[in-house]
Amino acid sequence: MDIILLLFIFTLAAFLGTELIAKVPSQLHTPLMSGSNAISGITIVGALLATMQNPDGTLAMILGFAALIMATINVVGGYLVTDRMLGMFKKKGGK
Repeated sequence: MDIILLLFIFTLAAFLGTELIAKVPSQLHTPLMSGSNAISGITIVGALLATMQNPDGTLAMILGFAALIMATINVVGGYLVTDRMLGMFKKKGGK
């Protein structure tokens, strides 16, 4: 019974996310994605907890480490995109 409820919540979140993203103007996609990538820091904390939860479980450590690496790449990429986007508004040749 719990799996059905979890699948329902996942499906509802997927449809809601698709509808919300479809309504965002194209000028706001980059700032929105930069912000959501930065929120991936929460995933880093979750990956650290999953890795440390069962030190004897090799599979849990491998999956936790993989999640840690991917979330870190996502956060760094989000900050790089934001920096590049903000660089577009700087004046050329001035301070």
